[in-house]
Amino acid sequence: MLGDKAEAADMTQDVFIKLWEHETKKDPDRILGWLLKVARNGCIDLIRKRRVRKAVKESEEFSLDSISSDEILPDRVASNALFDEKLKRALDTMGEPHKSIVVLREVQDYKYEEISEMLNLPLNTVKVYLHRARKMLRIALGNEMMEGSHHDFV
Repeated sequence: MLGDKAEAADMTQDVFIKLWEHETKKDPDRILGWLLKVARNGCIDLIRKRRVRKAVKESEEFSLDSISSDEILPDRVASNALFDEKLKRALDTMGEPHKSIVVLREVQDYKYEEISEMLNLPLNTVKVYLHRARKMLRIALGNEMMEGSHHDFV
């Protein structure tokens, strides 16, 4: 499931540690099924964490220059770079899971259901958090824009 021997070995070790911690609570006839379920769930959780880390890393590399028109004008490049810097700073003011949710939805364009699955959150919670994250981002970005405009004219 993981496609990586080292991660699979770590996961196997984690599963056996969980078995050792819960050995007195488990029915010996059902141990194999329990082990498979714990291993599967652990792998799924690890895959989700990979996706989130990848999305966050890609969002940090996100540049408005990459989505601008084919016309490369120096003032547009400078303006985009300045906005990109302000956007990153605004995102950095946000806590988790709000930052991850807004990045996954707005930058990476994942569907609500996919975000819910990746972050192991109920669908409605993702929607509420996204709404709050957008508000936080608007405020933080507004503050960044105001700070920048004040410094630009002083």
